[in-house]
Amino acid sequence: MTTSVYSSVVHAPRKMSALVLSALGVVFGDIGTSPLYALREAFLHVTEGGRALVESDVLQVLSLVFWALMLVVSTKYLLFIMRADNKGEGGLFALLALVPERFRHGPKRQIAGVAVLVVLGSSLLYGDGAITPAISVLSAVEGIAVARPELSRFVVPVTLAIIFGLFWIQKRGTRSIGTFFGPVCLLWFGTIGALGAVQIVKNPAVLQALSPHHAVGYFVQHGFHGIFILGAVFLAVTGGEALYADMGHFGGPAPIRRGWVLVVAPALVLSYFGQGALALRDPSTVSNLFYEMVPKGAATFALAALASAATVIASQAMISGAFSLTRQAMQLGFFPRVTIKHTAAEQEGQIYIPEVNWLIGLACLLLVVGFRSSAALAAAYGIAVSATMLITTCVFVVVVATRLGWRKRAVALAAMFIALDVPFVIANGAKFMDGGWVPVVLAISITVVMLVWYEGRRLIAESYLTRFKSFDDVWPIIQATVAQRVAGTGVFMASMDKGVPPILVHLAERTLSLHKQIVLLTVVTQDQPIVEPRDRLQIEEIGHGFWRVRLNFGFMQQPDVPRGLNLALRRQLLPIDEERVTYYLARERILARPGGQMPLVLEMLFSFLVRNAVNADRYFQIPPEKVIEVGAQIDL
Repeated sequence: MTTSVYSSVVHAPRKMSALVLSALGVVFGDIGTSPLYALREAFLHVTEGGRALVESDVLQVLSLVFWALMLVVSTKYLLFIMRADNKGEGGLFALLALVPERFRHGPKRQIAGVAVLVVLGSSLLYGDGAITPAISVLSAVEGIAVARPELSRFVVPVTLAIIFGLFWIQKRGTRSIGTFFGPVCLLWFGTIGALGAVQIVKNPAVLQALSPHHAVGYFVQHGFHGIFILGAVFLAVTGGEALYADMGHFGGPAPIRRGWVLVVAPALVLSYFGQGALALRDPSTVSNLFYEMVPKGAATFALAALASAATVIASQAMISGAFSLTRQAMQLGFFPRVTIKHTAAEQEGQIYIPEVNWLIGLACLLLVVGFRSSAALAAAYGIAVSATMLITTCVFVVVVATRLGWRKRAVALAAMFIALDVPFVIANGAKFMDGGWVPVVLAISITVVMLVWYEGRRLIAESYLTRFKSFDDVWPIIQATVAQRVAGTGVFMASMDKGVPPILVHLAERTLSLHKQIVLLTVVTQDQPIVEPRDRLQIEEIGHGFWRVRLNFGFMQQPDVPRGLNLALRRQLLPIDEERVTYYLARERILARPGGQMPLVLEMLFSFLVRNAVNADRYFQIPPEKVIEVGAQIDL
């Protein structure tokens, strides 16, 4: 582990201000909209069974929320986790790349324990991505029912319309509307902070909750059963993982830390304490605490409109994060090839993945129809995020212990962070039967897909390598079968940068010919986000007109094979004619018969994934008119 490579960079004040403003719209949307429902759910929990809300309840819950924000977000993520960056990039896959190889793969590249944890954690984030838009938009639109109860029947239809529009507009890209994300979120945080401050002035006694003894007092009073309040308290810190995952967009942690300290944390604390002050004065407002801070009528509608805009921004950040996560998983071999469309030519991170977009969109719409209120959805929210936070802690501790050798410190950090994470996981796990099963089932399904795809591709590569281990093994076969070498260049895509693709031998045996120049090309995804052009190429001349070419890309980059070869031509490293290049790709058919290395059911699933994955020519951005596909039947 290294301290962020950007930590020593000093940004100009104007540039830093712009980065902080941008971070408000991208990073803090999820955690910033939690005041819409988090405190309400916590107070409803302590008043279950018709129990009246008393002052000690308010102070204890507020203290729990405040210290959760300070310990989970400020301490765990901003102070520690964000130091574990991969050349400025954060997130679980970036963290995995910092883990020593022996913890990620076995001797034959089998997936190992830490990598399985990362796959599970990443899958859980998809569950979070499906619930966040549903609960956030629902909670915002419910404001119209506070202003006019007779409009309550329109809450679900309006929510569905907003969510459908949000996912429909993804194909157009977010660059144009992204310009407004930061200013709108700044207005949002300013508004909720101001509304909270007004309530605090009316009842400053609520500030007693800053003392941690009130939080401790809740557990003293309620014993072990008190841990279940954390399921509602945790709603206040959902979105904390985004601070780490998205820091690569802002040149490191500095803009995110400043945004949190100067804007987001003060606004959230003021909003939560303001709602607590209102609850102290009038316990009957608990069911709609956030909207009760403004007069009913026009002010409520205005606040609902602003809340809707803020929740759309929070949802947009989660959707964009799902796209980025999918691309990283795909590049690292954990996800089938899907369609990636770049929505901004000059910005690598602006992508759109229609398959992921509409699967998450459908899940969101079904969640709204099934649960119909943010209060009901709150039961499903939290399990995925709390489990992901625990997994992040485990992987972070491995990195600290192995990369820095801080074994004693690693034990101390593990004890501190697990003491934070495990109670939240237990509390949220108690909501499993009330809806928490939804993200869990979704996460398990995605985990199975990822692991089956990874293992299937590994077994295919192993079978290829076993058949033709080296060029020296293949050359006698080529000499015996090829009658002539024809003009032009044949580029054979190889899954590994050793051995020879079986389709080359198959083609030689069937056509009795090969091109005069043969390029065995392997695309390798490195354990770093970006590979610079100077490190893109590795070329080896084998002899007899054969070259082995390796193109290196980062896990945040989209492989472009023609551009990579063009780079070799410009550097005069390959003596080929770009206009006379033909690409040969294997069209694999998985037979899925019993008796192989992969269980039959899983092999059938892998066969389905292979049939429905995006063709390799599209994935590697190869012009289809230059491609010849060669069939290959494989039984794993």
